[in-house]
Amino acid sequence: MRLEKGPTADWAAAPEPMLGEPEVGGSGVAIPVYGVTAGDLVDTYEQARGGGRIHRAMDILAPRGTPVIAAVDGTIRKLFFSKSGGLTIYQFDVNEERVYYYAHLDRYGNGIGEGLFVEQGSIIGYVGISGNAPPDTPHLHFSVEVLPPTKEWWKGVPVNPYPILTAPRR
Repeated sequence: MRLEKGPTADWAAAPEPMLGEPEVGGSGVAIPVYGVTAGDLVDTYEQARGGGRIHRAMDILAPRGTPVIAAVDGTIRKLFFSKSGGLTIYQFDVNEERVYYYAHLDRYGNGIGEGLFVEQGSIIGYVGISGNAPPDTPHLHFSVEVLPPTKEWWKGVPVNPYPILTAPRR
């Protein structure tokens, strides 16, 4: 099943109407929050977090309910709720080389389920404040990891998404 791209006023209906083309830079990866441009992004990958850890992801600020779109063509591998990430999605690219992680979602997009192939730009969720996101700072926590040969997304090697999302078009 392939999902159409687009936002919705009635989130229970499927499929959602077309949004338009996502912003895709030179890397071929789309900015995963609809309406956000490369110039809006801030590199938060190396920021310190509680407990002496490093962020290893990117926070993309947007109003709550803003559509979150698939950064690449690929398969939804896991839908999950965790105390820290809240409502989350793990998506593998078509070659199963990288996993794209979307967290703090308000809700999933229409018809989103594990095993579903989604095209780049398809709505997969909506920006929220679930998990440990500050209630006054809705955002998408977005990370990219290189998958090991075993394809265990929790064992991937983190890659800074900022240069990927801001790479100039050639």
